[in-house]
Amino acid sequence: MTMPSSFLFRATLAGLLCSSALAQAADLPPALQSLQEQGLSIVGQFDAPGGLKAWGAYNGNHPLAIYALPDGQHMLVGTLIDAKGEEVRPAGLDTLVQPAIAKDMLDKLEKSRWIADGKDDAPRVVYIFTDPNCPYCMQLWQMARPWVDAGKVQLRHIPVGILTPTSGPKSAAILAAQDPTAALHDHSVAMLKDRSGGIKGLSAIPPDIDAQLTANEDLMVGWDLRATPALVWQDEQGRIQMQTGASPDVAQRAFGPR
Repeated sequence: MTMPSSFLFRATLAGLLCSSALAQAADLPPALQSLQEQGLSIVGQFDAPGGLKAWGAYNGNHPLAIYALPDGQHMLVGTLIDAKGEEVRPAGLDTLVQPAIAKDMLDKLEKSRWIADGKDDAPRVVYIFTDPNCPYCMQLWQMARPWVDAGKVQLRHIPVGILTPTSGPKSAAILAAQDPTAALHDHSVAMLKDRSGGIKGLSAIPPDIDAQLTANEDLMVGWDLRATPALVWQDEQGRIQMQTGASPDVAQRAFGPR
């Protein structure tokens, strides 16, 4: 599902924003300090091939290896190539950076405005960026029923309003409902029966809810998720996984065994 051009423009801007850097600025070379001040998250040093001095960093959910040049004044972000012309991905990079990315992303997801669907003690939590006008979001909601009803998965729907002019007002209406979980349930059931049905959007979105929707959308585009439904979860190895779509394969991968 293609995103509106205005949403993609915001994605470009959001890509420049990151969480607070993890490494202490005073311990970094000047070039890295500058990158950190511009928003890049510097995690720390790791062992790199060829005797290079390297730092692990990330932008959004993308790990980066930064190498120091011999003059001590310049840094290089790029791909290492071995004698066979093949790319070398330093093992230490993922070991260092992936846990920091996972913690950062989970913290942001937890603090986002989401709607719970399922038991709080479910062993697996899956966050889903959901647009109320997205038929695939409704299909995924229905597809998830066996996992949710069995208490195996809690879905945390993060409402956004990105597909049509009525998406934002409908998401706002769900969030403003006395029971947002029930409102999302009723909307999903109605949409599955008739795509023109579902909740009526608010004629005026309260400022606090508008700010929540904007924050949710910024979070989504900051991770290059440009279609709904967009699923984010932590796998058994502690890594963050992301997937868009509503196919059975997506459900099996995100929700685990039935």
